[in-house]
Amino acid sequence: MTGEVLARAEAALGTPAVLTWRCAIGPEEMAMVVASTRGQQRLHDVTLFIFNPAGQVALIRKHHYPPGVWRAPGGGVNPGEELADGAAREAWEETGLSVRVTRYLLRVHVVFTCGDREQPWTTHVVLAEAEGVPSTHDPREIAAVRWGSLAELCGPIADAMRATGRGLFKYRAALHEAVARLL
Repeated sequence: MTGEVLARAEAALGTPAVLTWRCAIGPEEMAMVVASTRGQQRLHDVTLFIFNPAGQVALIRKHHYPPGVWRAPGGGVNPGEELADGAAREAWEETGLSVRVTRYLLRVHVVFTCGDREQPWTTHVVLAEAEGVPSTHDPREIAAVRWGSLAELCGPIADAMRATGRGLFKYRAALHEAVARLL
């Protein structure tokens, strides 16, 4: 994403809090992160906290996740795509929900490390609203989607993530908790 895209997102959705982290991950995780950069062309993800009128948050589960592990949906913003548009597209792809992006909440600059290898990454967190029943729009990528609570996401789900010992799950647990603190 370009600086112009981020400036437009901030003008429309507010200036996010900014955090800088380092996160140790394993060799398989580093290979996955590096592959997702598409030759260092994509160094970000957008993570959505989609709330329904009851205050519940949309959660996804991928096929390879261990039992008890769920996360907020997200993905990449395509070149030339606005942040809110990319977030809404990812919401539809991962949850089947049509959303209205309401706030640019958080930007986390993280350096993933594995031995002496480092990979910079940025997670952009946005808030969104939606109504309806989430559904597995792409069953090849997403195993299940449901409404949950922030307490669940930062409690038993975070515990399950940390119990895996995997750095990327620990990163997601910390990200979920940072969002809960900001809300």
